[in-house]
Amino acid sequence: MAERKVRVRFAPSPTGALHIGGVRTALYNYLFARQHGGDLIFRIEDTDSNRFVPGAEEYILESFKWLGIHFDEGVTFGGEQGPYRQSERREIYKKYVQILLENGKAYIAFDTPEELDAKRAEIANFQYDASTRGMMRNSLTMPKEEVDALIAEGKQYVVRFKIEPNEDIHVNDLIRGEVVINSSILDDKVLYKSADELPTYHLANIVDDHLMEVSHVIRGEEWLPSAPLHVLLYRAFGWEDTMPEFAHLPLLLKPEGNGKLSKRDGDRLGFPVFPLEWHDPKSGEISSGYRESGYLPEAVINFLALLGWNPGNDLEVMSMDELIKLFDLHRCSKSGAKFDYKKGIWFNHQYIQQKPNEEIAELFLPFLKEQGVEAPFEKVVTVVGMMKDRVSFIKELWDVCSFFFVAPTEYDEKTVKKRWKEDSAKCMTELAEVIAGIEDFSIEGQEKVVMDWIAEKGYHTGNIMNAFRLTLVGEGKGPHMFDISWVLGKEETIARMKRAVEVLK
Repeated sequence: MAERKVRVRFAPSPTGALHIGGVRTALYNYLFARQHGGDLIFRIEDTDSNRFVPGAEEYILESFKWLGIHFDEGVTFGGEQGPYRQSERREIYKKYVQILLENGKAYIAFDTPEELDAKRAEIANFQYDASTRGMMRNSLTMPKEEVDALIAEGKQYVVRFKIEPNEDIHVNDLIRGEVVINSSILDDKVLYKSADELPTYHLANIVDDHLMEVSHVIRGEEWLPSAPLHVLLYRAFGWEDTMPEFAHLPLLLKPEGNGKLSKRDGDRLGFPVFPLEWHDPKSGEISSGYRESGYLPEAVINFLALLGWNPGNDLEVMSMDELIKLFDLHRCSKSGAKFDYKKGIWFNHQYIQQKPNEEIAELFLPFLKEQGVEAPFEKVVTVVGMMKDRVSFIKELWDVCSFFFVAPTEYDEKTVKKRWKEDSAKCMTELAEVIAGIEDFSIEGQEKVVMDWIAEKGYHTGNIMNAFRLTLVGEGKGPHMFDISWVLGKEETIARMKRAVEVLK
C-alpha cells in the first residue's frame, strides 16, 4: 500500500478573535504539513449559527497572513474537496446521518428540553446513554409509525449516536501513546438537530475529515475526551482503515501554571492573547493584539513553537524553515506549557537584533512621523544600527534615540547637578572651537583631536566627556560620544554646545 499523503487541517469557529492557543495549533499543523510535503486545509466550522460573530472569519485569515502561515486549500484558498465552510455542507451531512440511522448506529430522539430537565432532577448525574435511553422518547422506544408521524408533523428532534456500553475504546495518540476509555462513561451524543438542519461538531468533523482525506488530526488537549467518540464514529461508518492519526497538544497555561491561559490573564499582566487587535462587535470591547503591540511575526512564531515542543537541542532562535526541518510531534510535551510572556518579549528583542538596519528603520519611520520628525533615511538607518540592541520593541527606539533627531530644550536636573562643573561652560566653549577646526569629522578623526586637546590642557577626561554628552543629549544617556557627534554633524554639534552653555552657565 502506497504511503498516505499527509493532509492536516485547521478548523476554527468564527465566534470571535483567534486565541493564541489556536494559533499554536495551526502552527504545529503547518510545520507538520510542510515537513512531510503535505497539505494544510483551512476549514470553517460554523454549524453553531447562534455563536457566529461578524468579521471573525476575516480576522482569522488576516492573522495567518500576518504570521506567515500559508494554507494550501480551504475557505478563500480553493481546492477540490469543498465546500470548506460547514454551513454550506448541509446536504452532505444529512446523507451520512441517514446512513447511521439505517445501520442502527444512531436513533431519533424527541425529548424536549423540559423533559430532559425533569429527568435530570429525578436521576442524580443523569446521562442519556444505554442505561437511560429506554425510558426516553426516542425511536428505540416508540413505534415506527409514531416516529414517522411526529417527523411529518414537523416536531423537532435530534439524532443521537447509539453507544454500546462496557467496551474499551483505544485511541492511539502520537504524543500521549495509547489512551483507553470505557464506553460506559460516554453519553449518546447528539449528532444532528432538525431545528437548524445542521450537524453538531462531532459528526461534521468526522465526515469532513474523512471526505477531505485528512491523515492526521493535530488539535488541543481539550478534544482528548471526545476522541473515543470520534473513533466509534469512524468505526460506525466503516472508515476505521483510513481513520486519521491523532495528536492532542498540551494546553497553554497561565504564566503561574495554574489553569488554562485566558484573556483575563493577558489583561491582568499586560500581554496580548490574540494575534491582532480585536474589536468585539457585540460588546464594543477592544482587545490588544501582538501585531499592534509591536511584536514581529517571526518572533511570535518562534515563541509559540517552543510552548509545548522542544527541538531536542539548545537552539532557541529558529526561523520558520528551521522549525519546519526540526519539528517532531513526538517531542511535544504531555503536560501543559506555562505561557512565559516575558520570553515572548525576549524573542522580539532577538529578532530586532537579527533584522537588517534598513528593515528596522522602515518600521521606525511611522513613529518618527508621529513625533513630527522627518529625517534622511540614511540617518535613520545609522541611528537604528547604533541603538536597536537597547530595545525589545521598535516603538521603544524613540525613547532611547530621540536626541539624534531633536535637540534638547531642557537639561536633566540630576545630570546637571552631577556632571556640570564650575568650569564646564568655559571648557565646552573651548571644545566647540576645537571641534570647529576638525577637518576629518569621522568618529576616529574627532576622537584623536579631542583626546589630544584634553591631554594637552591637562583636563579630566571624564568631566569633559560627561559635560559634552549633556550638551548634545540633554541627559547622561546614549552611545559613544563621538558616534553621537558624528551622526549630528559638525554644525549641529557646535550649535547644541553653544545653546547648552548659554542655558547652563
